[in-house]
Amino acid sequence: MLPTPTVAPLAAVCGAALLLSGCAPGPAPSSGADSSTSREAGPAQPKELRAPSPRLVYTYAGGVGVLDAATLEPAADIALDGYNRISPAGDSRHVLVAAGDSFKVLDAGVWTEKHGDHGHSYAAQPALTDQAFEASKPGHVVRHAGKTVLFSDGSGKVEAFESAALGAPADDGLPETTTYTAPEAHHGVALELEDGKLLMTVGNEEARNHVALLGEGRGRREILRSQKCPGVHGEAVAGKSTVVFGCEDGMLVFKSGKFAKISSPDAYGRMGNQAGSPASPVVLGDYKVDKDAVLERPTRISLVDTRTNSLKLVELGTSYSFRSLGRGPAGEALVLGTDGALHVLNPLTGATVSTIPVVPAWQEPEAWQDPRPTLYVQGSTAYVSEPASRKLHVIDLNAGTVVRTAMLAHTPDELTGVAG
Repeated sequence: MLPTPTVAPLAAVCGAALLLSGCAPGPAPSSGADSSTSREAGPAQPKELRAPSPRLVYTYAGGVGVLDAATLEPAADIALDGYNRISPAGDSRHVLVAAGDSFKVLDAGVWTEKHGDHGHSYAAQPALTDQAFEASKPGHVVRHAGKTVLFSDGSGKVEAFESAALGAPADDGLPETTTYTAPEAHHGVALELEDGKLLMTVGNEEARNHVALLGEGRGRREILRSQKCPGVHGEAVAGKSTVVFGCEDGMLVFKSGKFAKISSPDAYGRMGNQAGSPASPVVLGDYKVDKDAVLERPTRISLVDTRTNSLKLVELGTSYSFRSLGRGPAGEALVLGTDGALHVLNPLTGATVSTIPVVPAWQEPEAWQDPRPTLYVQGSTAYVSEPASRKLHVIDLNAGTVVRTAMLAHTPDELTGVAG
């Protein structure tokens, strides 16, 4: 175990991360019923805004809630049966809801219209649209280089589309997509690179140990493969183009057309959940060492420097969950601890910059589907849910303080948002 480094000021973290900007969860969702209704009475007329307005989206047992990110006022309450998972679609307006046998498209209700050199921003009633991408056991959604990639765990189908193509309000249909099907179905993930090539996991229901690089186009011929990532799970991007995958014995890095393995110091040292930042070459990950645990509550996090392919383990002094990891606007590593505090770390040194009390101390539930305090970051603002009291807290990361708290109509589970 590495000792915790000395404390560094926040300004130093931000400066270091910005200077380096040129360098830079969980199992598959359960299937749910396909029925949905809106609890709002009729569609509201769009109103013009001074600028696009961010929205927050959260799931609860039996539906999805939409909030104004600035005021936390409710914007919509949408009924949707089953256990649902949410991910930003990548166009600053839509959220993809993994529900039943598809990725459903939820319109968060804010868009921008272009008229020559002028633009107008409108807010409308958020709604679950009729659009949906068919998927057997819909799983990971990845956004990178202007592309959104969907992975279907039940079939191994990978479907990719231009993120911005989903956002034009005049379009009634889904954007054009390219598809590829893995040799065998598995709980996987895929990401399309800037040059059109595809990185994806390879495995089956019994094991996932490989990551492959496939060529562009509909043929998707395999170019390169690494077999050094047992139990591969999750991905993240460091800086602009370095991609990492979590393994049960370290992390696999793809950079400059090559794979490199960073090994854990323990025989079993799993980094299955990661958070990257375009402002940092360092990837934040979890770190678990008990392969046989029903639920391990780790107190160490991993910091992987993709410039040097080196690993630093940092003891937090508190446990956390797979929904606790995030990144600040300058690449700061953020971890929501079960001590109730948001821990802000320098990603280069691992030093604790600040500790911001947010919620009462909590314990991670054994079932991964059960609600627990969840961290979501949008720019320099962090949002933390508190399911036990149905609250949502807003943290100004620059000031290091909680600036707003709101009561929610439902017990929140997953939490995400769009920039508007």
